[in-house]
Amino acid sequence: MATNCIFCKIIKGEIPSFKLIETEKVYSFLDIGPLSKGHALIIPKYHAEKLHEVPDEYFGDVLPAAKKIALALGAENYNLLQNNGRIAHQEVDHVHFHVIPKPAASDTEGLVVGWPAQKPSMDELKKLHEELVTKL
Repeated sequence: MATNCIFCKIIKGEIPSFKLIETEKVYSFLDIGPLSKGHALIIPKYHAEKLHEVPDEYFGDVLPAAKKIALALGAENYNLLQNNGRIAHQEVDHVHFHVIPKPAASDTEGLVVGWPAQKPSMDELKKLHEELVTKL
């Protein structure tokens, strides 16, 4: 745990939260700046700034917690979001996952996403695929 991290302080009980689910590896709570009613956060109990820095064993409870929260909210439509780095819109330097209900097809509540889809050629995709497969 990092001493100056707001999420680490929440996990340790030094800052109050509206806790939803806690396991040995994750802690979840309501977001105090929600995009919609029921917007929740799930955080690993391991301090790391980016996803690739967290040991795999801390991810086993993330999706089950997200599913339980979505079901408890009765959310028919929702986003599960995780950002890495400032330019990817990460605001707190502790890995976290958002469960964001999307109650209506509008831009007034829930996550609003721009999707600047690219048009790579099949040759570009093939080259990228080959490169990634060798690294995986």
